[in-house]
Amino acid sequence: MNKGAKIGIAAVAAVMLAAGGYGAYALVSGDGSGKAEAAKPRTVVAEPPTPELAASGAKAFLDAWAKGDLFTAAKLTDDPDKAQAALQAFQDKVKPSAVHLTAGGPTTAPTPTAAKSSAAASPSASATASGAADAAPTGVLESFKASLEFAETGLPWNYDGVLGVVKMSDGTAAVHWAPTVIHPKLKAGQSLAVKPVYASPSTVTDRNNKPLASYPSLTGLLNQLKAAAPQGGDPATAGSGVVISSDAGSGTPEKLFTIKEPKPVPNLKLTLDAPLQAAAESAVAAQGKPASLVAIEPSTGNILAFAFSPSNGQNRAFSGATAPGSTMKILTATALMEAGVTPTTSMPCPESSMVTGKAIKNDEPGAFPNYTLTDAFVHSCNTSFLEKGKDVLKPGSLPALAKDVFGLGLVWKTGLSNFDTDIPTEGNMAGAASEFIGQGKVRTNPLAMASVAATVQSGVFRQPILVPGMDQVKAARTLAPQVLTDLRSLMVKTVQSGTAAAVRPALPGGSGAKTGTAEVDSSPDPNSWFTAYSGNLAVAAEVQGGGHGADAAGPAVSKVLQVGNK
Repeated sequence: MNKGAKIGIAAVAAVMLAAGGYGAYALVSGDGSGKAEAAKPRTVVAEPPTPELAASGAKAFLDAWAKGDLFTAAKLTDDPDKAQAALQAFQDKVKPSAVHLTAGGPTTAPTPTAAKSSAAASPSASATASGAADAAPTGVLESFKASLEFAETGLPWNYDGVLGVVKMSDGTAAVHWAPTVIHPKLKAGQSLAVKPVYASPSTVTDRNNKPLASYPSLTGLLNQLKAAAPQGGDPATAGSGVVISSDAGSGTPEKLFTIKEPKPVPNLKLTLDAPLQAAAESAVAAQGKPASLVAIEPSTGNILAFAFSPSNGQNRAFSGATAPGSTMKILTATALMEAGVTPTTSMPCPESSMVTGKAIKNDEPGAFPNYTLTDAFVHSCNTSFLEKGKDVLKPGSLPALAKDVFGLGLVWKTGLSNFDTDIPTEGNMAGAASEFIGQGKVRTNPLAMASVAATVQSGVFRQPILVPGMDQVKAARTLAPQVLTDLRSLMVKTVQSGTAAAVRPALPGGSGAKTGTAEVDSSPDPNSWFTAYSGNLAVAAEVQGGGHGADAAGPAVSKVLQVGNK
């Protein structure tokens, strides 16, 4: 790591000798009488000092500063009060054990590449000079080399500096005071101080220590983690260094020199799985429409992959808030079974059903009076769920079940900003009925619907997380064993002979799934939804304007399930 600073002096040339603003101070006492000549304050004159005068003025200042005689050093400037305050603050906050300052002679404002290190063998950092200007006619630029020692390290902090030297009205030379006298990067309103420093942000890896930087959907997450790393430094791992920062606390502090190396920070390991992430990225990119997908490990709640396309758009996988269509029938079927309905209970499927004055139809034309709950679920009959729901359930049944069993409506802290599913409790059954088929005011996303499938697979809601060890909010209860068994059977039969059968060849054996086709007011084409589980892996996807659930979202989910949780 670099420990020094090669300081270009061009950036400060104009500041050093800018016209105007010079103070007037009686820097020399009297004429030998012992009395200060208060009536004749010293001021900067237009005539520049001679090379000899400028060199002697610069050397006298540097010698006094190096010795720690800050009062004398300040008196050798054109603004003693500001100079002494700044030099004292530098000494108090940086605390060098020794200061070595060597005059380098006259200089002009060089190009940035002309700046050289004071010691090529010493670690250093570049201070780029820009906007350089030749010295103003009222002054001369004098270069110097600084080498500061610290008790905690055997390596010095080396940097190049520059002083503007002006001629005073009494014929003497004075250093024109500016913050850049101390260090070329120091500006008004800034300070130098020794502060804790931390190792560079660790590499973010998947659960198997594989890097994640190449996945476009993760760019926002990785940038967020990188930005947060310095603020989250562990004092036990901190080193120390000279840092330049704003007195107002604004902006990002800049480390100029490391005194004590910080301890290395281990890689930040996420719950993600690189092979599954690659499959997720490919699955959403292949849609040609905005799409999002989430994969979860049911046994832990660990998020194994998430992806969205376009990758520079909204992360709808986590922050989407749209109707999930018939995937919500997983919850409605559960609520019906908890209310006494069984898989063989009659649930006729009329051709249409009225909800809030609107006729709701099914994807399958015709009426099916002999349907049971199993038939209605497997073939996703909207009217069966609407009619039976209005007969058996209450307006608050679905929101309560969603929260108490599936964790939907609780506040999730996943490690990344997300939208928490909203299933409003309507004041009457007319308003609640649309929620039974995932329409109305229900708003959710693939993160939540993948969690629903994960809860069915494992039998327990485990809040999804991205960082191992994060707190996971718990649901109030689990399902009765028979209800859970029947619910799994409904989802498996949907793959075997129902609306998900078209995707069956691409799904692993024993998969359970539910399709969804959600109408959205702003789109002429419905959104495609699909949520499924296989083994210890649950996946959900949404494709905007993708049509039927098995047409777009289904193939995307199957591509990830094929990779499996290995």
